[in-house]
Amino acid sequence: MLYQRMMKEKQKVEDRINDLQSQIDVLPSGTFFCTRNNKYYKWYYTDKGKTKYIPKSERKLAEQLVKRKYLESRLRKLKQEEKRIDIYLKQYSLDEFSSYHVEEHPELQKLLSGVYVPLKQELDEWVNASYTNNPKEPQKLIHKTIPGILVRSKSEALIINALFEHKIPFRYECLLQIQNVSIYPDFTIRHPVTGEVYYWEHFGMMDNENYAHNVYSKLQLYQSAGTIPSMQLLTTFETRQNPLDYEYVELLIQYYFT
Repeated sequence: MLYQRMMKEKQKVEDRINDLQSQIDVLPSGTFFCTRNNKYYKWYYTDKGKTKYIPKSERKLAEQLVKRKYLESRLRKLKQEEKRIDIYLKQYSLDEFSSYHVEEHPELQKLLSGVYVPLKQELDEWVNASYTNNPKEPQKLIHKTIPGILVRSKSEALIINALFEHKIPFRYECLLQIQNVSIYPDFTIRHPVTGEVYYWEHFGMMDNENYAHNVYSKLQLYQSAGTIPSMQLLTTFETRQNPLDYEYVELLIQYYFT
């Protein structure tokens, strides 16, 4: 999943580079600078080896040149970021025996017979294995889902149905130990391509002050274990006035798991 995320990030960086470059191209050429004379500043710019003075009456030109300088600075940083991403992607492509590559090479699978377990088989076994689930308030498990799992809210049912329809391996309220604290993430998910573990917490009563405070504490607990929101931890929120949106759930699944 990290490889796929880096590919998406590379595309985002390239889009931002192209956008900045298009903004720079329509601005006047030259590099702006200014000097101080007592309490006053004088404006100058250099272009093609020549230095020119900018009178205060040409403030618009000064603004455009300063904007160009700022955008060029951002452009340089983005290009540096693009290079770092390219280095990572190049190194990744050299890792022939990563699980991602073995999955695509039947011959490697044969040679690793007895050692290598295809990811699909591993994930199927993981989904079907027994696990410790949340023992609290089982009477609240009243909402039905397509795979037959009973959950505590309509929003959780929405998420499970979407995961099931996209064939994303998951467990509902599976025990997780963080620093000797037992919690039960709403959904523990395995990426169908990489097998990487994700958690998805849906917080459904954000208009309740005590509930919102507990949400903050729970997110801090995740972060203390290196599980970072928007990276390994997906989060969705709702209030009475703003229920969970199905289209947003679909977008999250497509972004992280397809």
